Formats: sequence, C-alpha cells, structure tokens
Amino acid sequence: MVTKTLTITEDAYERLKSHKREDESFSDVVTRLTAARADPSKARGLFDGTDAGIDHDERHARLGEEIDEHHDELFGQ
Repeated sequence: MVTKTLTITEDAYERLKSHKREDESFSDVVTRLTAARADPSKARGLFDGTDAGIDHDERHARLGEEIDEHHDELFGQ
C-alpha cells in the first residue's frame, strides 16, 4: 500500500481526531467522512435534527416567529 505524508494545522488535526473512533486509523476516518460525497445516497440522515432541506418560505416564516419571540422577551409585549 502506498502512503502519503500530509501537513495539517493543529486545529484541523484536532477536528479530525474528534471524529476518530477507537478502532479506526486516520485514513479510515477520512474515508468514512468523505464517503457520502462519493455516493450521495450515503448522506441520508446526515442532516437529521437540522433545518437543512426546509424550503425557503418555511425557513423565512420560522425566522420571523423567532424574531417576534425575542422582541416580546426584550420589550415585554
């Protein structure tokens, strides 16, 4: 197997390390984290729990509601 030596910043190393599982090498982590890009179907569920995929109108309405709530909290209305 051919190997390559990479230079990354300390911050990038710590981020990568935070995704590393006990039984994985760093090569395994990079492969796992980039696999969804190679096959978009593997990205399913990646954004669960976020508002990704919500259409613009719904996101705009939600933002307006949040602004109204904060306004009411600040100004007691």
